[in-house]
Amino acid sequence: VQLQASGGGLVQAGGSLRLSCAASGFSFDDYAIGWFRQAPGKEREGVSCVRSNDDSTYYADSVKGRFTISADNAKNTVYLQMSSLKPEDTAVYYCAVARSEIVELIMATTPNAWPTWFGSWGQGTQVTVSS
Repeated sequence: VQLQASGGGLVQAGGSLRLSCAASGFSFDDYAIGWFRQAPGKEREGVSCVRSNDDSTYYADSVKGRFTISADNAKNTVYLQMSSLKPEDTAVYYCAVARSEIVELIMATTPNAWPTWFGSWGQGTQVTVSS
């Protein structure tokens, strides 16, 4: 299993960015892919997750209504469209995978707990939102 996140950059508050997570070495049907972020001095936290076998999507309250996750099974890629960005969204963003059958249990926990259940972390991509 390999994951590679990309698409980060510097953007002004209120702007948009689209992150991509390119995946290889596993079947999208068996796994869910999540996006996470880690700001300096803070713990890694869950942002969003998609289970492509049934198109279920999940969001942390902090990004609900501003971020949209989607999966392109043909390209083995998951996207995170981020809009109305705020300075507090500044962080390194990562993607990782978890078994599809346990995603609902994971999403019932707080976003700070999501990382415990995910693995095969890719290299992150820096997102910086200026005020």
